[in-house]
Amino acid sequence: MKSVITWTNDVQFVAEVGSGHAIVVDGAPEYGGRNSGARPMELVLAGAATCTAFDVILMLKKSRQQVTKFTVAAEADRAGEDPKVFTAIRLTYRLAGVGLDLGAVERAVKLSKEKYCSATAMLGHTAEITTEIVLDAEK
Repeated sequence: MKSVITWTNDVQFVAEVGSGHAIVVDGAPEYGGRNSGARPMELVLAGAATCTAFDVILMLKKSRQQVTKFTVAAEADRAGEDPKVFTAIRLTYRLAGVGLDLGAVERAVKLSKEKYCSATAMLGHTAEITTEIVLDAEK
């Protein structure tokens, strides 16, 4: 895995990742940025949420759960002093589907947290990670 980060101007960068995609990263105006891209720590949080979402959806598909809607909302608290690591992360898994088995969803979330998601495993060294599951009625 690799990334190449290229400075463009002020505190704006383009991150090119190994799969060939590019992401604009920029700072807040108070740090000299133009607010033209995501902040680095936003990407870290989004990466962790996507990592666990990937695990959970794969496990649910393998267990033949008919998921029709799925989101993971992530919220984090950061330390007050540098380095401002995450100290708490709350992940809310919201799903809808046909005949979803809550037990299957709970198992998938637990396995992602305890075994498969490398991003949350790393972040769990500085942050308490909590999860919530919300099953919405299929409409």
